[in-house]
Amino acid sequence: MNTDSSSVAFSVLDLAPILAGGTPTDTFRNSLHLAQQVEAMGYTRYWLSEHHNMASVASSAPPILIGHIAGGTTSLRVGSGGIMLPNHAPLVVAEQMGTLASLYPGRIDLGLGRAPGTDQRTAQAIRGSRFGAVQDFPSDIQQLQTYFSTANSSSPVRAMPGEGLDIPIYILGSSTDSAYLAAALGIPYAFASHFAPAQLLPALQIYRQHFQPSATLAAPYAIACVNVVAADTDAQAQWLSTSLQRFMLSVVAGHPAPLQPPVKDMTPFWAPAQQHMVEQMLSYSFIGSKATLQAELQEFVDRTQVNELMAITNVFEHEARVYSYQLLADALRAVTRQPLDAVVS
Repeated sequence: MNTDSSSVAFSVLDLAPILAGGTPTDTFRNSLHLAQQVEAMGYTRYWLSEHHNMASVASSAPPILIGHIAGGTTSLRVGSGGIMLPNHAPLVVAEQMGTLASLYPGRIDLGLGRAPGTDQRTAQAIRGSRFGAVQDFPSDIQQLQTYFSTANSSSPVRAMPGEGLDIPIYILGSSTDSAYLAAALGIPYAFASHFAPAQLLPALQIYRQHFQPSATLAAPYAIACVNVVAADTDAQAQWLSTSLQRFMLSVVAGHPAPLQPPVKDMTPFWAPAQQHMVEQMLSYSFIGSKATLQAELQEFVDRTQVNELMAITNVFEHEARVYSYQLLADALRAVTRQPLDAVVS
């Protein structure tokens, strides 16, 4: 974990988008290639999300994808952004992540969320009798911590592999509830401002004000997930970003669709109310040239004082996606932050 108070770590969140005309096989090939490229660019970590019953994303099994990415890279941290813990028994998560951490020591992160990552009908199919398990989210996290601890070695139920391994746990959230929990447990906190921007600043303030140091984390560590589309010019980046807008429009409409090619004009695709909703959801989107990104991200870091930026880049052409991450890395090398004691609300 980055501990330099002046530098901002930068990482990748991959939804494993399925492209129009493409297949999950294409998605997984692109994800591995992207991970290899961003590893060389100096990115810190590469996280994969958990979503179900969506024709637009292929990330329904994060542990398998984590193994795929970790096996094709050498130093990049790879993890879940996140595993939706109420969908799974804590012991199974501990065993799966313990297996990955045994295969790729010192490189596996465990980001945990409480949402289902899908619609309610699919959540019922996944959780079955555990449908109310969302209420157990705090205790399930503590159970995971127990399974990973050496103190659990005398328990009749043990995570093998998993026990005694250093697998950092992160709490993911899109509301202030998760901020209180991450603070109480002394766990790093990642906020989903790429689609839920409204609560970012209040959540960060709560997390820092209520943070309780733990055995694994002495001071708050906050990650902000943001949308980024970078290109050589602002105009080109804006054009590329229409694929992201069309993707979010399909989510808003309740019918998530594969990622579409960019278009010159979004006017035929959305009504004014839909446009407003999409633009609100994408408030924390950084779109433009390297110079534009550097200026806007510096302002964002000055305002939020986050330790790390995790970028999600949904553009249609794979080469443009890789290039966007290169421009972002170049821009972020000049972005700095103040010490946490200088934070103002």
